[in-house]
Amino acid sequence: MAKTVKGRVGWAVVKKLLRAIPIIGPVFTVGFAGHDIKKKGLVPGAVHVGLDVTPVVGTAKNVVEIFTGDWIPDKAPKPKPDEISQPVEPTSK
Repeated sequence: MAKTVKGRVGWAVVKKLLRAIPIIGPVFTVGFAGHDIKKKGLVPGAVHVGLDVTPVVGTAKNVVEIFTGDWIPDKAPKPKPDEISQPVEPTSK
């Protein structure tokens, strides 16, 4: 499990660094736009992508986010079908 977490954290840092490169960054941002919008929701995701694509603003935002984390949080995960509580039927005597 530690290898999986380490890999995910490493990939997240690599994505942020790629987005911070002035010319290449917007290309990667557009490529990841669908994933970001799905992860954050329509309006927050669109704002996130819009800020990332803007040349100077996107670079500054991504450099700061490497150290502070995401400014625009992800939406809450949906509960899995197993986790949804089923109504308890009363027992009759």
